Amino acid sequence: MLTALSIRNLAVIESVQLTFRQGFHVLTGETGAGKSIIIDALSLIAGGRGSSELVRYGCDKAEIEALFSIAADHPVWEVLDKLGVEASPDEDMIVRREITVQGKSSSRINGQLVNLAMLREVGQRLVNIHGQHEHQSLLQADEHIVWLDLFGGREIADAKERYEASYERHAGIVRQLRDLQETSKQALQMLDLYRFQAEEISAAKLKIGEDESLLEEKRKLSNAEKLYQNASDAYEAVYGAGKGLDTIRKAFQRVQDIAALDASLTPLAEQMQSAFYQLEDAAYQLRDYRDDVEFNPGRLDQIEHRLDLISSLRRKYGDNVGEMLAYLDKINNELALIENKDESLHRLEKEAEEERVKLVELALALSNLRKQAASQLTSQIESELRQLHMERTRMGVQIERVPDASGIDIDGTRVRLTRQGCDNVEFLISPNPGEPLRGLGKIASGGELSRIMLAMKAIFARMDRIPVLVFDEVDTGVSGRAAQAIAEKLSVLSMSCQVFSITHLPQVACMSDVHFLIQKSVEGERTYTRVHDLSEERRVEELARMLGGVEVTETTLHHAQEMIKLADGKKAQFV
Repeated sequence: MLTALSIRNLAVIESVQLTFRQGFHVLTGETGAGKSIIIDALSLIAGGRGSSELVRYGCDKAEIEALFSIAADHPVWEVLDKLGVEASPDEDMIVRREITVQGKSSSRINGQLVNLAMLREVGQRLVNIHGQHEHQSLLQADEHIVWLDLFGGREIADAKERYEASYERHAGIVRQLRDLQETSKQALQMLDLYRFQAEEISAAKLKIGEDESLLEEKRKLSNAEKLYQNASDAYEAVYGAGKGLDTIRKAFQRVQDIAALDASLTPLAEQMQSAFYQLEDAAYQLRDYRDDVEFNPGRLDQIEHRLDLISSLRRKYGDNVGEMLAYLDKINNELALIENKDESLHRLEKEAEEERVKLVELALALSNLRKQAASQLTSQIESELRQLHMERTRMGVQIERVPDASGIDIDGTRVRLTRQGCDNVEFLISPNPGEPLRGLGKIASGGELSRIMLAMKAIFARMDRIPVLVFDEVDTGVSGRAAQAIAEKLSVLSMSCQVFSITHLPQVACMSDVHFLIQKSVEGERTYTRVHDLSEERRVEELARMLGGVEVTETTLHHAQEMIKLADGKKAQFV
């Protein structure tokens, strides 16, 4: 669960440190007091997008830090290990987020820097925030297939993964087939050119690195006379009579004579002896090099002609021999494709048909799994809705194939296949007996949508094991018994995970285990938002304010006390 939250310089919050407990937490306060800022802070901790506008005016950065205590068997530890974040289930997890006034963001988990994608991957397993936009997602039929697949769990996820792999393979083959058909005419026009180019490059019998070695050989042959003369002069200077070696030999012999009388010069004599032998060896190498210098005008002419050919090919096919040979491979492949176009078309058509059969099988298998999941989901939603005073409401999931004249044949009908499969999914509702099932967006009221969303959240909470659920005014559009039912559902939900809810309804607030009051004040020329963990006495006063408005009377106070007493009795029944 979330055990502590620290917020500094976020919007109108200067500094807030909050501690939390297990159970149902509510946040109340006047409209505009800053309740949503607490939700924004949790969203940032979960990897939500931040901006410089969230930084309190006049401050350098906003800082949010959250402390989580998570069970050792929770899947988030595997995610942290996969991401390379050092963390131990034996210790609490600290998540920190900073946003600068320049709009730059940095995130840390247990002090280790992580990027936003990594933080989001961890955060989505810790905190689930339900806001008003999710109400709207229920009205968008395109989102319903996502909800259904999520409910289907691992079985649908695996089937969908197999289908998507086949879908990509089929799409790739169809793309190759279409490209081959569209380019075949142009390719035929290029056939003669490709053949000429391939023959020209092949006839040259090029070898990798040949141009560099020929240039080196040309340099030597072009300067053969100079090389021979310099080598001869150097050899003569070293080995000629009375030249370098003779002079050094005489000096060496004199030092040897001295060393025979004075042993201190023995190392010097050995050093000179070594130098003499090295110089003698160098002289022999100079002689061999001189004798090997080649005077071959014919070979030089051959090299120049070869280099001219390579230079001519370079202007057409590449900057060096390697690039020319790579181009030769490319056009040979093009030639093979063009010359064997019919064979390639036949092969691709066969591959496309084989993959189409697999794709249809996988699409139907995925569709059948969705139908099974839809039956279970509607049953569970109706069960949850009965607890939310929608006893006579019937839910349905319509799963249809979308006809498409250019689609793939399934059971004699052309059907559109997408990455999601062959299904179009829409949630249906019949809020009153005798009425047919119809789309949510056509007949569901705001209050009904709130309760349907809460019912779904309750179902998914049992599946995904997210420890912190946050509801931003889930009770919008409801009152009376419906509001009480939502409050009870939130309370029951908080027995399996930690629940936070922003509310304006006293029926919801009285069912909480922890009650925070958000207040905004103006001091000097600055606005401040403060958060108060209410005592029982102040909690009664806040409920009375919610019941009676600005003026708190003895009647509203008494009513508030009575509501808390009844709520405590109701919660005792849930245990």
